[in-house]
Amino acid sequence: MSGLSTHILDTALGKPASGVRVRLFKGATEAISSTVTNADGRVAKLLPEGAALETGVYRIVFDVAPYFAASATPSFYPEVAVCFEVRDASAHYHVPLLIGPFGYTTYRGS
Repeated sequence: MSGLSTHILDTALGKPASGVRVRLFKGATEAISSTVTNADGRVAKLLPEGAALETGVYRIVFDVAPYFAASATPSFYPEVAVCFEVRDASAHYHVPLLIGPFGYTTYRGS
């Protein structure tokens, strides 16, 4: 199964970050999709219906400021941009994000 997915976990609360807007770009400026994480903090399919994953550089932008503002939590990063390269378009790429008000971590998941 090829494709692209993400999951956001709020490490300060130990729970999924739901309702976070997630935008996908190919290269620096080609907007591909915009969606919101579900109740489990996930976006199972970042690519639009019918779109195929292609090789190249992608960027996922997580708009985290509204998420923290909703709980009146001061935070440092208004957004988190994760840039990565797809070398095998037949593979599945899962890009999780662990967030806190003053830091974040990402990695290639499975």
